[in-house]
Amino acid sequence: MAPKILVADDQLHMLRLMQHELEPEGYQLLQARDGYEAVETALRETPDLLVLDVMMPKMDGLTALRRLKSEKATRSIPIIILTSSPHELMRQEAEFSGADAVLTKPFSPTRLREEIRRLVSGRQSGGTQPAHRS
Repeated sequence: MAPKILVADDQLHMLRLMQHELEPEGYQLLQARDGYEAVETALRETPDLLVLDVMMPKMDGLTALRRLKSEKATRSIPIIILTSSPHELMRQEAEFSGADAVLTKPFSPTRLREEIRRLVSGRQSGGTQPAHRS
């Protein structure tokens, strides 16, 4: 069965980019347009990995990250945070909140695919690697 990835971003072009990059790699893609929808979908679908944008309506990505890491059903799911902020404080807050990787926009699609492969394979083998910085 193909690994299931939930991507949450309020920008349609980012969701399309993710679909374009990840579906040909064999991933099943789920999408959410805000943090609240991401949490609800993750609890219902139990994806193998989440990609959360920081700036989203209703609930931002960091709040969604903290909610997901506090729920028994989702706490072990690897999460990649996407941010347009170049500030180290944002990266540190994401990592402290439980992010497994943090990518700064604009990011390389190759880098995104590498992080997803690393985290999905780590989950399938029983653990994840330490958070990566990009």
